[in-house]
Amino acid sequence: MSPFQNFIAGSFRDTGARQTIEVKNPAKGEVFASVTAATEADVIEAVDAAAAAQKPWGRLPAIERGNALRRLADAVERHQQKIGEALALESGKSVEDAIAEAGYGVELMRYHAEWARRVEGEVIESDTPDETLMLKRAPIGVVACLIPFNFPIYTLVRKIAPALVTGNAVVVRPSNNTPTSAFVFAEAIKEAGLPKGLISIMAMSHDVAGVMCTRREVGMITLTGSVAAGQVVLDYCKANIAKPSLELGGKTPVIVEPDADLDVVTRSVLAAKTAHCGQVCTSVERLYVHASVHGALLAKLKDAFERRHYGDRAEDATRMGPLATAAARLRVHHMVERAKADGAVIEVGGYLPAGDGYFYPPTLLSDCRRDMEIVQEEVFGPVLPVIPYTDFDEALAMASDHQFGLASVVFTENYRKVMKAANEMEAGELYINRFPADPYQGYHAGWKRSGLGGDDGKHGMLEFTQTRLVILKH
Repeated sequence: MSPFQNFIAGSFRDTGARQTIEVKNPAKGEVFASVTAATEADVIEAVDAAAAAQKPWGRLPAIERGNALRRLADAVERHQQKIGEALALESGKSVEDAIAEAGYGVELMRYHAEWARRVEGEVIESDTPDETLMLKRAPIGVVACLIPFNFPIYTLVRKIAPALVTGNAVVVRPSNNTPTSAFVFAEAIKEAGLPKGLISIMAMSHDVAGVMCTRREVGMITLTGSVAAGQVVLDYCKANIAKPSLELGGKTPVIVEPDADLDVVTRSVLAAKTAHCGQVCTSVERLYVHASVHGALLAKLKDAFERRHYGDRAEDATRMGPLATAAARLRVHHMVERAKADGAVIEVGGYLPAGDGYFYPPTLLSDCRRDMEIVQEEVFGPVLPVIPYTDFDEALAMASDHQFGLASVVFTENYRKVMKAANEMEAGELYINRFPADPYQGYHAGWKRSGLGGDDGKHGMLEFTQTRLVILKH
């Protein structure tokens, strides 16, 4: 079993903590690594070191911060294979997909490095002729970054890259399910020669995470996670009125109109629903199909779901991989069982497989209703409820009458309906004739219970700044 150490203030530490975190390969259900859990003293040291490093970092010309981010991207690229191998073991992804995720992180860092010369303020007209108003952008200070298990490297970069280029320091808590790739990533941080203390990465218990997030020096907490986790973070933020940035649950609706290409829809739905075993915040979670094509599409989906194999992706990368934990698999199965008891028909799947690993088959449900739990609550697994409709306005109403509002999808060639959805869909993202992929030059932000603030692009970068208004009398 491989041991891993926390990365605190520029060095890897075995602090002698009594608590360790065991990391399992979800494809086998076996422990393959252990991580020393950070203590309260560790996280206090890390936050203090971040606060000390942030002051001179924030005063550097932004172009120098951008160049440092490019050095980090280069170092991560050199470690890409090793990061991917660790990520594949801890997540159940194929090695190819895991290496690609690290590569996307490299691209994202280089993208944010380009913002170094583009962090803009404003000059605002004053009411008097001898006065100028200047709105400047400044770093927030220390940012606590809480990383999910599903895309642990890409999401880590998604948070630290804009934070660093805008002049902040970061303390990072990876998911306890997938921390090992973050520690390999930390090897690249050390190689890149960034200032000590600027980035710390630590695995820890929830209680210790609370200590980290409520330190006075932490000015912002950014999380990708569940609604429940977001509510905990909001409690952390209350301690020091820290700024929250939350990407939370999703329940992506997909509307399929009669003029849609059903073969394209089938391939797209299957790919989106089974990517990382459905553990994607923008994965299709409910499918609204016009009654005139409902039967035809359901038949195509049933055939596609039946043909989609699952298993250990280390043995066959074409398979759908496992859920993250045994508890996650049981939760998904219980949701399917309750849907069945409530009247849903299981067209495909819906059983607990025998054998090792946390696998669950692609599962297709028909005869679903708007009020069912399986339609209302995020599944975060390879389960898809299908609901017919007769009118586009009805479909839009069902898609938007929901607690979440992260992403949405419409398949149609009718531009009038496209524009109607663009103006009325209650979600932060709308994809037309394709599935969500979060372009990093866009802005990934949720409505309703799907979050506060957002990631990516100019607006995501500016989340990591605060303003200073300068009133200049002359």
